[in-house]
Amino acid sequence: MTWLQAVVLGIVQGLTEYLPISSSAHLVLVPWLLGWRIDEHIAFPFDVLVQWGTLIPVLAYFRRELREILQGWWEGARNGSPFGTPGGRLGGWVIVATLPAVVAGLLFKKPVEAVFLQPTLTAALLSGTAALLWLGERFGRRERDLEGLTLGDALAIGLAQALSLLPGISRSGATIAAGLGRGLQRSEAARFSFLLSVPALVGAGLVALKDLFEIGLPPQAVGPILTGALAAALSGYLAIWGLMRLVRRRSLMPFALYCLLVSLSMLILAAFRS
Repeated sequence: MTWLQAVVLGIVQGLTEYLPISSSAHLVLVPWLLGWRIDEHIAFPFDVLVQWGTLIPVLAYFRRELREILQGWWEGARNGSPFGTPGGRLGGWVIVATLPAVVAGLLFKKPVEAVFLQPTLTAALLSGTAALLWLGERFGRRERDLEGLTLGDALAIGLAQALSLLPGISRSGATIAAGLGRGLQRSEAARFSFLLSVPALVGAGLVALKDLFEIGLPPQAVGPILTGALAAALSGYLAIWGLMRLVRRRSLMPFALYCLLVSLSMLILAAFRS
């Protein structure tokens, strides 16, 4: 992996992790489209550590909400009710919404990993993200805030996150669309989606680190990987900032159209290459 490849893929990871256009799809399709052949012994640790780089911006941007969750748990625990405060309840719903993806990841790890080796299938699944965004915008009432979140809401959003284990299904797109489908305002659905990314990224990173320790990290990959992680952190913060501003005023339909056009373009290109 060259330094240029590391920077480009880091920027792609940071932007697409939070914009509802599927980071996994772009990390599969961009090297395929550019004809980059990256050694799998470097590609895997790069994906793991750069993904953790995208954790930094969400921790920075939502530091106030995360502090309220931790304070709510601490105050509630002292009173025998860790979910008795608004912050504590929100943290509880984040945990509930995380569980479906954990179960799905444990049950379907091998089949999901196999899909990452199929760029054409990944491109096709990207149109699924377009469909989810369209459904959320078309049928969402956009009336509720996070204070009224229920168990059913958390489970529905969690099931949508489980779908995003497949490359091409955007985690942020699926969870925001599910939130819209449950009647949340766009900004509230996006806020919950980003808070939900914290345990998702930490959990995925811990599982992947186990595999990384088994295969080892090539010394020549350290510099490019750290550069890619920094690029992902900076572009990720810009993506969160931009999307949170956009959803207060605008629809997510441009992202749905983008996903559909990229999906169709990649499928057509694949047909010509075969």
